[in-house]
Amino acid sequence: MTNTPSPIVRVSPQDEPAILALNNEHAAELSWLDAERLSFLLGEAFHARRIGPLEAFIMTFDQDADYDSPNFLWFRERYKRFVYVDRVVVAGHARGRGHARRLYEDLFDHVARAGQTIVTCEVNAEPPNPASDAFHAALGFAEVGDAVIHGGKKAVRYYARQIAS
Repeated sequence: MTNTPSPIVRVSPQDEPAILALNNEHAAELSWLDAERLSFLLGEAFHARRIGPLEAFIMTFDQDADYDSPNFLWFRERYKRFVYVDRVVVAGHARGRGHARRLYEDLFDHVARAGQTIVTCEVNAEPPNPASDAFHAALGFAEVGDAVIHGGKKAVRYYARQIAS
């Protein structure tokens, strides 16, 4: 038996059904997607990767994406260039293996190679997500703002991290 971590690979169209299922298991923290919307978003993505058959995935967008998320648009109004982390999901059976950290580190490398210098994201403030706040702080993210969205149903904190190019 080996402890070699599962590889991080580019998301392909064949991965979409599994990604959709995993995303929608966590729709309360993320947002519900249908198959058509997921395909569109993956087509717009700056960086979309998965670990293993589908232990975890990340989907990000740069400033040029055709994306209408209020969180993405908040960053677009304030930053000329950025990469926005839209969603990172780790399957329940794969938690505690460092997958989210590995996906972020892979993203940071990709961002630097692409000449980008800022990675952004949001974390729920209401309902609160203290584990995500602590995780992002440990990765070097700093709070840069907040908002109440979706007609007052959700409050978020916005984070940014500088990346050396």
